[in-house]
Amino acid sequence: MADKEATVYVVDVGKSMGEQKNGRSISDLDWAMKYVWDKITTTVSTGRKTATIGVVGLRTDTTNNDLSEDDSYENISVLQGIGQILMPDLRRLREEIRPSKTDKGDAISSLVVAIQMINTYTKKLKYKRKIILVTNGEGAMSTDGVDQIVNKLKSDDIELVVLGVDFDDPEYPFKEEDKNELKSENEALLRSLVEDCEGVYGTIAQAIAELDTPRVKAVRGIPSFRGELKLGDPTQYDTALRIQVERYYRTYVAKPPSASSFVVKPGGDESAQSSATIALADSKSIDENLVSVRNARTYHVSDPSVAGGKRELERDDLAKGYEYGRTAVHISESDENITKLETFAALDLIGFIQNDQYDRYMNMSNSNVIIAQKTNEKATLALSSFIHALFELDCYAVARLVIKDNKSPLIVLLAPSIEPDYECLLEVQLPFAEDVRAYKFPPLDQVVTISGKEIKDHRNLPSEDLMNAMSKYVDSMELVEEDEDGEEIDTIPLEDSYSPLLHRIEQAIRWRAIHPNEPLPPPSEKLTRLSKPPQEVQERAKKYLDRIINVADVKKVPPKAKGRKRNRDIDKPLSGLDVDELLNREKRVKISPNNAIPEFKQTLSNAETIEAIKDAVGQMEKIIENHISNSFGDANYDRVVEELGVLRGELIDYEEPSLYNELLQRLKDHILKEELGGDRQELWWLIRRSKIGLIDKTVSDQVQVTEQEAKEFLSLK
Repeated sequence: MADKEATVYVVDVGKSMGEQKNGRSISDLDWAMKYVWDKITTTVSTGRKTATIGVVGLRTDTTNNDLSEDDSYENISVLQGIGQILMPDLRRLREEIRPSKTDKGDAISSLVVAIQMINTYTKKLKYKRKIILVTNGEGAMSTDGVDQIVNKLKSDDIELVVLGVDFDDPEYPFKEEDKNELKSENEALLRSLVEDCEGVYGTIAQAIAELDTPRVKAVRGIPSFRGELKLGDPTQYDTALRIQVERYYRTYVAKPPSASSFVVKPGGDESAQSSATIALADSKSIDENLVSVRNARTYHVSDPSVAGGKRELERDDLAKGYEYGRTAVHISESDENITKLETFAALDLIGFIQNDQYDRYMNMSNSNVIIAQKTNEKATLALSSFIHALFELDCYAVARLVIKDNKSPLIVLLAPSIEPDYECLLEVQLPFAEDVRAYKFPPLDQVVTISGKEIKDHRNLPSEDLMNAMSKYVDSMELVEEDEDGEEIDTIPLEDSYSPLLHRIEQAIRWRAIHPNEPLPPPSEKLTRLSKPPQEVQERAKKYLDRIINVADVKKVPPKAKGRKRNRDIDKPLSGLDVDELLNREKRVKISPNNAIPEFKQTLSNAETIEAIKDAVGQMEKIIENHISNSFGDANYDRVVEELGVLRGELIDYEEPSLYNELLQRLKDHILKEELGGDRQELWWLIRRSKIGLIDKTVSDQVQVTEQEAKEFLSLK
């Protein structure tokens, strides 16, 4: 279970925080709030009720705190009491945290308010207590009672973090030029206070810069197996080996948060829909403008005796069946129990193999660790002996694992792992015979003719020069560099390679929670660094790559020509005979609705003028509208979509995209006005899904439609 947390953010909203300094394009408050919002939204996204947050405003226009009777606590307001923050609270805070019209308010007194809030909420219970003060240090601060505050922070085990806007920090490093005397004194006071209570002091610039580094979630280990590691049958032999062990994940795919489906209430704000993806604990946390979608499943069978020809069944009325050829074989629940293996949870050793006899491709699963049962010294000693024996003999163990009683058994490999601070067995699943896929492929290093003759020199075989060039290129691309001591280190260590999908989605969720209508910021450079080789590696490998291009005679393949069907030279056959002329090919004037697509293509191929192309497009437009008008429900929709797709592709090739765009605009107008046999909005949805909307500049340079305009056109507005 996660620890209980109580964190209070003290945010300086004084008048001076509304200024833009040191060349920044945003105010000091907006800049500092990047850090605060990121921390708060990260906590909110966990959905934990025990991760509580409070927010105190410093140098506010009004006073609102439990100690307001004392003049020392004026212009300090509690904006959010300690508790679980939900989406409505986030939006309210976003509106309330604005630069005030005063610079009055004591930062030291605001710490007292925060301490009092934490003590009132947590009482004497076990909590992780923290106060985070964000200020520019330009307001008056009183030194009275600082020693008592330090003692209180220590006695109550409250961690203090002070982050200053443009505070000097030689460790970052940062130093503000032309700093006024008051701010320098306040910085010294806050630094001394933090050092006395063993807190954290720094400049907000460093904190914001560190936000680009994705935070890896610390996962509490939960054993997936607890039982005995056995060698031999202890029920029959006294010499059988039994060790109490536990199994934990060593690697496991970290999945991004999944989105849920919601519907905007009538009259609700559609922009609120973007905030629905934050995973919160209960229904109260869902935005008030949204309604969650519930799925319902029904089962029907054909029955001519009931109205509608289908009879609805309950889930309990269904029976299980297995496919057998083109039929289904029913197996009752009692019979199915017979087919299951009766197994008992255990990890039974089967045998041992040498390290060099095992192929890495045999790994079938995530890796796990096997450790001795905690607090069991006898098991720890026994497992350690077993691990060292495997290590010294260069052996792996093969075992049969049953995680729970009556579960299917797995065959696993156990490999010893000895580190300075711990020992364990690494475990991966091995394949059964049915799991192995054996395929035959032609060899890459030789060419064998049908007669069995081996050819040494062939266009599909690399030459010696090419092999050498490729070998040097691969060596130059190695992600290894030397440190200051000349030792090789990884260019991109595993601990610095983050999942772009996971962290980008989390970043987008946090941003959208606070900024529902603003565009998303670009992804962090630390997420995109793995999208291409490091710059220094590319520069190092360039000369070897050029050599490969030269040796292999690599040539650029010209792009496939588009839009050149009209006015192109027709390839003449080798015989010199014009077959079309000999057959007196028919030049169609009217396109048949029953064979529209082939005849439309044939008409275009015979068209000699732009008027002929326009006439063919006009005929297709009438045919499409007729298909829509006469469609019973969605019976003709697939046919219409296919015809529109052919129209679009052909007119792009014939460099007449404007004809298609004009046709589609007229078609949309008819659909909106319900002039084609009623409501046909479902057809327009199919057109959107099939991506056969307007032709834009990215597809053809013959039109002026932008990509954004093409996207907007597809909406039914």
